[in-house]
Amino acid sequence: MSDLSSYKNARGLVETTDPENDDKPLFRRPGFDGIRTFGEMDDIIAAFLKQSREDQGISRAEFAPLVGLSIPVYGRYERAFSRMTVTRMIHLCELLGFMPIDILFEAAPHLWGRTQEEAEDRRTLTKLIERLPHDTMRDLIRLLQRMTPGEKTADAVASIAGA
Repeated sequence: MSDLSSYKNARGLVETTDPENDDKPLFRRPGFDGIRTFGEMDDIIAAFLKQSREDQGISRAEFAPLVGLSIPVYGRYERAFSRMTVTRMIHLCELLGFMPIDILFEAAPHLWGRTQEEAEDRRTLTKLIERLPHDTMRDLIRLLQRMTPGEKTADAVASIAGA
């Protein structure tokens, strides 16, 4: 896109700085309570991981070998000392039973809606859909397709749904 200003405006991006980026200017989309620093998001992700593990009733010492890490190395994730890769997040999802969207929502709920309420409603709907039986999901896809004219054709959606 040749007009960078239009691009930034269309996405609601504002110029800010972050200590993790040597306080150099960067562009972010504000959340519901302003712009969280990368460090604040790391802390939220770390707390989510720790809580998810504790909710399973597993100690850090028991869990670290499941991740293939030593206790101190895994502990760095739960203390926001180390950042995880996407592949590590996928592995943790497999082990702890959460979906990637769960951890991302905790750190950046503004990505799900223009207001906190809209974001929470979208997240609730997603959680409900995750629990639907496959046949019901197929029916829901067809229903939603009929309700959203101008989107993908019914044939395209049916092929996505595996119908």
